[in-house]
Amino acid sequence: VNVPACIAALEQLCDSQGLDLKIGGVFGDNLVGQEHLPLAQMTENQTGAALPQRPASMNAYLGAQPIAEALAAGADVVVTGRVVDSAVMLGPLMHEFGWTQEDYDQLAQGSLCGHIIECGAQCTGGNYTDWHTVPDFSNISYPVAEVSADGNFDICIPEGTGGLATIGSVGEQVLYEIGDPANYLLPDVACDFTGVNLEQVGENRVRVSGARGRPPGNKYKVCATWRDGFQIKGCIMIGGPRALDKARTALEAWIKRVRDHYAANDLEDFRQVDLEYLGAEHTYGPHATASAQGTREVVAKFGLHHDDPAALQFAANEMIYLGTSGVPGFYGLGGGRARPGGLMRVHSTLVDKALVPVSVQVGKDIVAEKTYQSADSDVTAKVRMQVDPAERTDDSVKVTLEELAFARSGDKGDNANIGLIARKPEFLPYIYEQVTAQAVEDYFSHLVEGEVERFELPGFSAFNFFLTEALGGGGTASVRTDCQGKSMAQQLLSLS
Repeated sequence: VNVPACIAALEQLCDSQGLDLKIGGVFGDNLVGQEHLPLAQMTENQTGAALPQRPASMNAYLGAQPIAEALAAGADVVVTGRVVDSAVMLGPLMHEFGWTQEDYDQLAQGSLCGHIIECGAQCTGGNYTDWHTVPDFSNISYPVAEVSADGNFDICIPEGTGGLATIGSVGEQVLYEIGDPANYLLPDVACDFTGVNLEQVGENRVRVSGARGRPPGNKYKVCATWRDGFQIKGCIMIGGPRALDKARTALEAWIKRVRDHYAANDLEDFRQVDLEYLGAEHTYGPHATASAQGTREVVAKFGLHHDDPAALQFAANEMIYLGTSGVPGFYGLGGGRARPGGLMRVHSTLVDKALVPVSVQVGKDIVAEKTYQSADSDVTAKVRMQVDPAERTDDSVKVTLEELAFARSGDKGDNANIGLIARKPEFLPYIYEQVTAQAVEDYFSHLVEGEVERFELPGFSAFNFFLTEALGGGGTASVRTDCQGKSMAQQLLSLS
């Protein structure tokens, strides 16, 4: 984010509208070209790989305190570079209520509030397991958080809007894109969400309490991006009887034809080929239904990774021959002919806060210029549920997980998470006993290359599953269709 240019644009807009607003800015997240950094020590958090020599970008995730200081200095609007998502809520709350850097429980609650509303309608009906209960998606509600000085808050919706606020909708967002809920680490506070309590206190009003905080560590998370070759993605449509077989035959013939050309011209092979057949439940792997295999229309999706963009362009051009020289029923290229683009990877690492000076400016005045250091805390928490054994009776029946739980999934780099919330307390023993980390790892064995860990949130009868190496690189580094794991929770709900 170009903070100075954004501030200049806002000031120009204010002038054009006759507004007298003070624009503040937080600077210091951009670490590109900072030669004082120990680059050799900034290895990737998960893989241990060295920092790329020429990153395209490199930004530290700053916290909420400089935002609060900008507001205290009179800023009406604060522009930041990279900050943790929850900081844009926590900063104003710190300013409004006078919370200090040692008010850890309030900081944890404020951070949880920011985490819940950071994706807008995702806590008020968007992406909700029980989507069919949302009154009006065309007029979806965006959340209102009413926060008290003690940190407790209500999530509600504006009158006359078409969303909802329920324990399920809010709880799903609590679990969205987190790892260990007992150790949700932020620049301002280390949060423990395992004791969070959700209470339906009125129609479309959910009270959230119970987050606990402790001192944060003395490092910032840093996100660096770098280009690792090139990729193309695209799809073709195949219709008629045996559509799945025809789609496989078409794409596999095309890939073989291109590889033969590469070999004949001493070109390197693809680094990765990913072929998916949408409409035939390809992403379900061995759990695909028999009826889906007999579908009469398929979107055949391809994702290719290569170091040479010209080689990828040849592959894209060569696909056209399928229109007249391939299987019948080929009736279009989705999105037109594919064009190569960079395959961007994310390098997540850590850096000491003492090495990241931050400036806070309001108008033309520098109101703070310092580092935001913390005690170097490595305290972690571990929480276990106390769950009674599941009962077995003669009239026990088998049901799908969807009948027992809400679910939401998301991504962190190449890792995915799936959160589950028991619909009723009496369902919890069955989920606890049967939906284990091993069961989830087995269910997604066709997608997950790493391990699966289960975390427990007894405060609202919830679990979070963290699936490592689950997304084929994740985000812009993946050539899969669902490169961010958005459908994984919905797939798991089919488990019975």
